[in-house]
Amino acid sequence: MKNEKMKIVSIILHDSRMVETVLDPITGQTNLAVWENGKIEIVNKLKDLNGRILSPISASNTLLKSKLISFPSEPVKYESVDILLFEIQNFIHRYIDLSEEFEKIASYYVLLSWVYDRFTEIPYLRKIGDFGSGKTRFLKVLGAICYKGVFASGGTSTAAIFHIIDKFQGTLIIDEADFIFSDEKSAVAKILNNGNASGFPILRVSQKSNGQFTPVSYTVFCPKIIASRKNYTDQALESRFITETFRPAKIRNNIPITLPDSFEEEALLLRNNLLTYRFKMFNKIKKYIIPEDIPLEGRISQIFSPLLSVVFKQEDQKQILAIASQYSNELKNDRTHNLEAQVLSIIKQLQSEEQSLSIKNITNEFFIQFTDYYNKKISGKWIGFIIRKKLNLRTIRRQNGYIIEPGQSNKIKEYFQRYGL
Repeated sequence: MKNEKMKIVSIILHDSRMVETVLDPITGQTNLAVWENGKIEIVNKLKDLNGRILSPISASNTLLKSKLISFPSEPVKYESVDILLFEIQNFIHRYIDLSEEFEKIASYYVLLSWVYDRFTEIPYLRKIGDFGSGKTRFLKVLGAICYKGVFASGGTSTAAIFHIIDKFQGTLIIDEADFIFSDEKSAVAKILNNGNASGFPILRVSQKSNGQFTPVSYTVFCPKIIASRKNYTDQALESRFITETFRPAKIRNNIPITLPDSFEEEALLLRNNLLTYRFKMFNKIKKYIIPEDIPLEGRISQIFSPLLSVVFKQEDQKQILAIASQYSNELKNDRTHNLEAQVLSIIKQLQSEEQSLSIKNITNEFFIQFTDYYNKKISGKWIGFIIRKKLNLRTIRRQNGYIIEPGQSNKIKEYFQRYGL
C-alpha cells in the first residue's frame, strides 16, 4: 500500500537495493545503510517500489537497549578480503583459546554469517565443554562480530526465540543450550532441526483479542552458534554442527581473563568492515561444489558446502575438506552402532549363510547377539517394525511367517554400503 509505514531491520528490495540497520554508538540512534550500484547512503527512511515508507527499528527496542543484539554503526571499507579474514582470525585468537583448525573455521563462519541468506542450507557452530571451559567467552567473541548476533541465554523462552529469529534473522547465540533440551521433541530442538534450511518455518497458534486462534508462521533459518556441555542424542540434529570439544590443556597465558575496554571498539570496527563485505560480496558468492573425488555423506556435504563457498584460499579449502571427510567417516561409523545397522548386520550374516531372511530368523539371531544392549523384550513385532518402517524394506507373508520380500537386493546392498557393513 502506498505511503504505508514499515519498520525494518534488513531487506533486499526488488530493485536490488540492500538495506541494513546501523546503530550510532554515540547518539544511540538507528538509521538505514543503503547499498545501490556500488554506492552507500545513510538515511533515516526510504521508499520501496510499492511506495511503502521504510524506517529502521527503534533504538528503544529492548534488545538494542540491553545490547543483546550487535549492529554495525556504518559501512567501513576494508583493504581486501584476505586482510579482513586475517583481522577476524586475529581478533578471535586474542580472546579465545581454540585449536588452530577450529579457529580458522570460526573465522570463515563469521564471513559466512554475513552472507548466509545466499544459501538454502547453513551449518551450526558449537563448542562443547563443562563449566569453566570458555564456552561463554566463545559465544561472546563470535557473537560480537557475526551478522546481527542475538544473544539468548538458557533461560530465554522458546516463544521469545521464535520472535527474535523471525524479526531479526541474524545469528542466534545460545548459551548453555543443552539444559533446555528435555528431549529431541522440545521446541528449541525443533528450531535447530528446522533452522538450518530455508523454507521450513515453524507454525504456532496465536490467540487474537476476539478469542479466535490463528496459525502464525515463524522463520527460523539463520546461522546459530551454540555452547553446550554434551552432544545431543538426536543424530539428525547432531549432524548439523561443526564442533570444537574442550581440550583439557592449560589456556594460553596471553588470553585476558576479562575482556578489555577496547573489545567493543574492536568488534564494532570489524562489524563495520563486515557490513561492507556483505554489500560488496553478497551477489558474488557462489555455492561451492564438493569435488566428486571426495566422497562425503550427503548431510556433511550439505553443511560444509556453504562454509567452503566463502573460503577463498586453496590451502584452507583443502584443510576444511579434510575435516569434512573426518566428519563424514565419523557419521558412517556412528551408523554401524545403531539399531538399524545391527539389524542389517544380521541380514548380511543370514545372506552369507544362505539362510531365509524371515523375521523369525532375524529376530532369533538378533536376540543372540544384541540382547544385552537393550532393556526390553526383543520380539518379532519390534524387529519387523524396524525392517518395514525404519529400513523401508517390504515384507510378505509365507507359510511359516513373514519374510523380507525378494527383489530388494539392490536396496539392501545400498544400506550395507551406507552403514559401512
